[in-house]
Amino acid sequence: MPPPFTLVRLREGGDAFAHACRIAPESGAGTLVYVGRFDLAEFAVVLEPAEPLRSARRAFYAGMVALTDALRAYAPPSKPITIGWPDAVRIDGGLVGGGRLGWLSGADEDAPPPWLVFGAMIRTVAMNDDDPGVHPLASALDQEGFGEAGAAQITESFARHLMLALDGWRVDGFDSVARDYLTRMPRERQKVQRIDDCGDLLTRRIGTERIERSDLVRALAAPSWLDPALGGPRL
Repeated sequence: MPPPFTLVRLREGGDAFAHACRIAPESGAGTLVYVGRFDLAEFAVVLEPAEPLRSARRAFYAGMVALTDALRAYAPPSKPITIGWPDAVRIDGGLVGGGRLGWLSGADEDAPPPWLVFGAMIRTVAMNDDDPGVHPLASALDQEGFGEAGAAQITESFARHLMLALDGWRVDGFDSVARDYLTRMPRERQKVQRIDDCGDLLTRRIGTERIERSDLVRALAAPSWLDPALGGPRL
């Protein structure tokens, strides 16, 4: 791991996100929890933002930018990697995983949170025996030509790209993160989108004044990509 991070490794079957949320109060910023699995890149990192919780949740977007950049580093040329707002990651249209965000329940919206946890899962290997066409909306890195890129490589790449994303936020403001994130979403014709100070997605159709608001907190309550029964990305 890069120097700012402290690695905590769990055995296969551990839950990186839940464990990071449990130890966050004592372990502090930069703790990166990693599960040693063959079929999934599963990790979570503890953050300690200095701004109020209502705006600090925008760190989720920095995590998603870092996650997709980590995948781009190992992707075949011209392989499209997109984000379905707010949390799903698709490669060439196939769902491979996504990100999630945790914070202390009941924390004051107007005060800096004691911690945030950004967690992610990416399916590296398709473990089912079904024909590829049985789950046409799902995919895995091995099916998309990512070669030898596995959980360890993706996790390390994420850590490095997260530092870059957070440094860009510090130097250029959140707008730099928002621009990067929005370019990874599928383009919608005749629509303009932006992310507001609370992390909500605002969508306006060109030629009208009506703005549609998508609430980030509500969307993060249940990750769209996660199948609780499988314990991993949906098929």
